[in-house]
Amino acid sequence: MRHLATALTASVSALALTACGVIDGVGGGDSSASPKKGNDITVGLLLPDKDTARFEAFDHPVIKKEVAALTDGKGKVVYANAEASQDKQSRQFQQMVAQKVDVILVDALDAKAIAPDVQKAKDAGIPVIAYDRLAQGPIAAYVSHDNELVGEIQARAIIAALGSKAESSKIVMMNGDPSDTNYAKFKDGALGELEHRVVIAKEYDTAKWSPAVAKANMKKAIKAIGLDNIAAVYAANDGLAGAVIEALKDAGATKIPPVTGQDANLDAVQRLVSGEQYMTAYKPFQEEATRAAEMAVYKVQGRDIQFDALTRDTVDSPTEKKIPTMLVPVVSLTKDNIKDTVIADGIYSVKDICTPQYAAACAAIGLK
Repeated sequence: MRHLATALTASVSALALTACGVIDGVGGGDSSASPKKGNDITVGLLLPDKDTARFEAFDHPVIKKEVAALTDGKGKVVYANAEASQDKQSRQFQQMVAQKVDVILVDALDAKAIAPDVQKAKDAGIPVIAYDRLAQGPIAAYVSHDNELVGEIQARAIIAALGSKAESSKIVMMNGDPSDTNYAKFKDGALGELEHRVVIAKEYDTAKWSPAVAKANMKKAIKAIGLDNIAAVYAANDGLAGAVIEALKDAGATKIPPVTGQDANLDAVQRLVSGEQYMTAYKPFQEEATRAAEMAVYKVQGRDIQFDALTRDTVDSPTEKKIPTMLVPVVSLTKDNIKDTVIADGIYSVKDICTPQYAAACAAIGLK
């Protein structure tokens, strides 16, 4: 159970670029973990896949820059991406432990399967911070978003789009991967809004958050329900949303029903502009990545006051109670607030979004 606390106030450090090791093996890092280290520290970063565009485009580079900024350019990040393979992520994790990085940030593909690796890290004196998804095992801290709220705002968008026709409307739920600890939170948040308010005609889970799996399942849904009878689609993230929209187009849809998403991927924002996607849950991942880097550095350096200021919430996992936690707010992103969110935050520029293919649609909504 999450226990909310007062909002934290911590300044965002300036970002500065530094060298960074990259692994399928692991690069660099000869310092063992110990409290109150100086700036010569090594942060291990394990991300889960490359299908989610934000991980390579934002999370990794922001964490790398922030670690450098916090350590006068002396700290470094060694990085590995599991490319949707739990076995690969476990090997990468064990390599980082063997090379004695000072702290590990992990976005676990499988929260339960990663637990033995987390235990090995703790036994080696290396704290592990769960990033974006809560992992099992002796996690030292957790940074993410309010993931039930993600599901809630996605579902509310569907209800708002359907209006007075909601109760008789048939929708499809395209959930994420059950091995992802956030899966249940997204789904529970969405069902809390959707149940008894719409007809959930078909519901699917999506192994490894695979767009190909989602597209195949959407084709099944169209065949079972009928293209013209699908009033909306709850898609748990933008990768799934893109696959759903492709399946609808392939089936001959001339008007796409409301489709949700999550992560504010660039292609999803462009689909908002064109009207193909109805909304996406924008999770300010620059703030999440910045805070994760701060937590990692402060933990290794023994800066307890700063660390505690960042982790004023707590969550429970199946194996641990009251894990120090920071939850970053989420925003419902539609074509109407692109300028005030992802553009204002410096995630994308108008030029990034309004390529020639989308120029007319951008002009129509005042993006120029």
